[in-house]
Amino acid sequence: MTTRSVNVSDNIVVSDKVNLLGLSQKALVEYFTTLGEKSFRAQQVLKWIHAEGVTDFAQMTNLSKSLRAQLSEHCEVRAPEVISEHTASDGTRKWLFRVDGGGAIETVYIPEPERATLCVSSQVGCALNCSFCHTAQQGFQKNLTSSEIIGQLWHAVTQLRKEGVFKAINRPITNVVMMGMGEPLLNFDNVVMAMDLMLDDLAYGLSKRRVTLSTSGVVPAIDKLREVTDVALAVSLHAPNDELRTELVPINKKYPIVELLAACKRYLRDDKRRRITMEYVMLEGVNDQPEHAKQLIQILKDVPSKVNLIPFNPFNGTKYQRSSNEAIVRFQSILMNAGIVTLTRKTRGDDIDAACGQLAGQVNDRTQRSAKFKQQLAKNTIPIEVIHS
Repeated sequence: MTTRSVNVSDNIVVSDKVNLLGLSQKALVEYFTTLGEKSFRAQQVLKWIHAEGVTDFAQMTNLSKSLRAQLSEHCEVRAPEVISEHTASDGTRKWLFRVDGGGAIETVYIPEPERATLCVSSQVGCALNCSFCHTAQQGFQKNLTSSEIIGQLWHAVTQLRKEGVFKAINRPITNVVMMGMGEPLLNFDNVVMAMDLMLDDLAYGLSKRRVTLSTSGVVPAIDKLREVTDVALAVSLHAPNDELRTELVPINKKYPIVELLAACKRYLRDDKRRRITMEYVMLEGVNDQPEHAKQLIQILKDVPSKVNLIPFNPFNGTKYQRSSNEAIVRFQSILMNAGIVTLTRKTRGDDIDAACGQLAGQVNDRTQRSAKFKQQLAKNTIPIEVIHS
């Protein structure tokens, strides 16, 4: 394992300049129109920022000098600031970023021979309080801006290109999963804007099948997402019945399994080629028994899906333990024998605090936030509604 750290001040100055990093092509066109510029300027700037990794407007040589001067005065291209970088013995990397307001988020890069996946965060902390999740223990601090979301991908691609990583597959990052800190669908507009950039051929050009959004089950937002995109969808299911799932994933009390799975089927638009990925963390003696596997088979029988079994990552203070390898293999065999495609996620980066939120939890100031979060939780007033635009 290797670690590189950068000392940064806690006194974060939020710039009043327009951060172009997080603006989609459509948003850039609208912005340049307000400047009296032609729409093609948006495409030029988009390519400079994302395809070339250029942040200095003076280097954008196909723009006029007057426009470069105007952009330098009123705009910026600013990604989250790196606090530290950790590299595991298996090549997995974890970046810890500081964002506006002083919070910290994590981004994880997972290299494999024929693909390279980046796990991206959407919030600082999380309000959904899933009982097995380390990030949930921090409470909710803020939604990330679209610049802070896409900035994680921008930094990874820029750094990996400089290092010449993965030239064999022609791009440093082949897949993005919105599975980092936070619930993406509770930061709907910023997440969608960032995903638009991931998919844009002038930016990162990723396939819709290679960008995956993971949700704990915010049903109205799944339906809303269906209206604006068809990226791959993963659902943090983790239990085969409502009683257990409500204990593990409290949002289930508001949107129970039957409503969640119905939304999943609607999201697929009757496309027979597509599947929802059901994420299922394996907790010893909690949800890993044969009867749980049989219940899971029953609830998924009409849902085009595959199951991703996730060995639990223990963290300080948790009451849960990781299921044994024998229990995981047994669980997988039961599902596979019933015709459900079931994979077990390979544990990566064990030596760099692989559990999501561990490093950020060491940085974020949680004293007042945690107290407020616990008060909200006791009163059952955690905000989980999506604000529709």
